[in-house]
Amino acid sequence: MLLLIMTIPIITLPKTADAHPLSASYTEITFEQEQTKLDFSIDELSVLEKVDVDTNRDGKLDQEELTTNEETIAHFIEDSTAWEVDQQQQAGEMTGIEFSQKNSMTYVTIHFVYPAVPYGATVNLNDGLYYNDNNTNYANLLVANSGSDVSQAILTGNDRNFTMIHTEPQLEQGQTGQTAATDTTVPAVGQDTPVTTSPSKKMHKTSFEDSAWFSFFKLGMHHILGGYDHLLFLLALLLGRQTFKQYAATITAFTIAHSITLTLTYLDILHFPSTFIESIIAFSIVYVAIENIFFKKVRFRWLVTFAFGLIHGMGFADILLGMDIPKRFVAVDLASFNIGIEVIQLCLIALAVPVIRYAQKYKGYFRTVQAASILIAAAGAYWLYERLL
Repeated sequence: MLLLIMTIPIITLPKTADAHPLSASYTEITFEQEQTKLDFSIDELSVLEKVDVDTNRDGKLDQEELTTNEETIAHFIEDSTAWEVDQQQQAGEMTGIEFSQKNSMTYVTIHFVYPAVPYGATVNLNDGLYYNDNNTNYANLLVANSGSDVSQAILTGNDRNFTMIHTEPQLEQGQTGQTAATDTTVPAVGQDTPVTTSPSKKMHKTSFEDSAWFSFFKLGMHHILGGYDHLLFLLALLLGRQTFKQYAATITAFTIAHSITLTLTYLDILHFPSTFIESIIAFSIVYVAIENIFFKKVRFRWLVTFAFGLIHGMGFADILLGMDIPKRFVAVDLASFNIGIEVIQLCLIALAVPVIRYAQKYKGYFRTVQAASILIAAAGAYWLYERLL
């Protein structure tokens, strides 16, 4: 009965579980001498949900609808975000709108141009999109470019402010004015006080790098908590009667497998359509649940877990694929994101395994596992059907 109670909250989650309810937008800011460019990308579904632009009611946004409603969409984004310089909101101009592809998904990218930011000015981007919507865990993955300097941030939860100071270039020793990089302040993510830095004082960048990795760490935690299919797969893995040694092998296999493909997918060494990946993830839930139904004791589960873990890793990477992480940060950011996932998984395992091991002492354990696994298999089959449509 206890196992059934543990299962019900997950299998009764809303339909949005089939696409991961962690919604994402992507912002790229480029500081130039004569202007500031801001490109904002948001997925097609979010546009359809928030703006009445689907004139033919087919559930899709076509080129004609995009062209006809470009001003409406641009106003929606401008109303949901605020770009400020020295606490003064700036008026921008839309220079274009287009479809873009990120991870086999269609996004709408709106190009804005704002006045140039003078050196010494404090800039702030506030993202209020989905701020009061509890049905989605929204994240804005942001990259800011100023000359050769790159800053990155993740705006999510109640932390929706990106703040930096645009400071005058400083020359490194032996560097000429023509080769000096533009100096910027990198954001202290999650802090109100900006932290200044310059190319000639590299040690000052530590505060940003620390905050950036922590942002990716938190994103990993949010991502796994919003990935109901991953959580259900994890629960199905744990329900089968196993020793502590087998549990350790299963968990280790899953960790290694998804860490490999998460990295390879982001680096574009591996690439499969998102529909295929999400369908196999749903199938993995069904498969493991069926094993639990027909076998009192599971053997070689670590091997099955490793195989499916490779697919789950590709699913974990989906939110990162639209973000152009600077090369020098890729290793740290991917590791931080993956560690965030692992922390949540280990916390859930630490809570679930003692309960499951205790329940295994009772004669009715296998029948309870069968009942819970039938529910899990039904949820996985439902998601599989939806994703194959």
